[in-house]
Amino acid sequence: MSKTPLFKGSCTALITPFTENGIDYERLKANIDFQYENGSTAIVICGTTGENAVQTQGEHDELVRVAVNHTAGRMKVIAGIGSNDTKHALHNAENAKSAGADGVLMVTPYYNKSTQKGLIEHFCYVADRVDIPMILYNVPSRTGVGIAAETYQVLSQHPNINGVKEASGDFSLIGKTISLCGDQLVLWSGNDDNTVPMMAMGAVGVISVASNLIPGALAKLCSLCLAGDYPAASALYRKYAGLFSVLFIETNPIPVKTAMRLCGLDSGLMRLPLTEMSEEHLSKLKETLKDTGIL
Repeated sequence: MSKTPLFKGSCTALITPFTENGIDYERLKANIDFQYENGSTAIVICGTTGENAVQTQGEHDELVRVAVNHTAGRMKVIAGIGSNDTKHALHNAENAKSAGADGVLMVTPYYNKSTQKGLIEHFCYVADRVDIPMILYNVPSRTGVGIAAETYQVLSQHPNINGVKEASGDFSLIGKTISLCGDQLVLWSGNDDNTVPMMAMGAVGVISVASNLIPGALAKLCSLCLAGDYPAASALYRKYAGLFSVLFIETNPIPVKTAMRLCGLDSGLMRLPLTEMSEEHLSKLKETLKDTGIL
């Protein structure tokens, strides 16, 4: 029996609007409304782009609760639960389930550099104990460990593991995974610049950074791909290709939060160890925003 995707289309990995003393929840709610009004079908709260690594446990739990309550079923809400401590990830998954989240996003354990056997046990430990759809997250450039296609095949058999946010950029891996897993594992692009080719291969959408800034464009891009109109999708991709690139000129989410602020979408502060952009990169970002017609 094939897996039903938790969502199709564009899902925004939402930024967290930090203040000097905490989190601006009114700004968070405004950002959620902005996503809904511009066609996003889901949001990820407390993900990498949301700087989950520097949130207290109380902030993490409250962010998920506020996002679920404010979204009120208008979009899917997926809670980032990833940790290099398996039991901590389980705790986050239990909180997400209790808050009413539609699913969880669980990244590979960073720093520990577990084996493939360890990855299977890590993900299944949580999936066995919390009945909520799980999206795996493969981003070896950040975590230092990647998921092998054969590991995906094993994990795809778990009824609570819905699919994967694939951000490795390794199309050989993606192709082999599709071959081994078929319709037992849903794929989403984890990189904005990989969305069109991944959807051509069978992915059903993207978990996007750029859609914090241009949600309508990403929603349209995914809609075109889902409709099979790849010439139009490719044309739209070319319009924003420079933006997709410059949003990673420094560590995410530094560029996207800076771009949002420049465009009047107050994104709040970043927390150390993330810092403000360098002047050189800021100039490049402004130039790209102007060239794209956003600024």
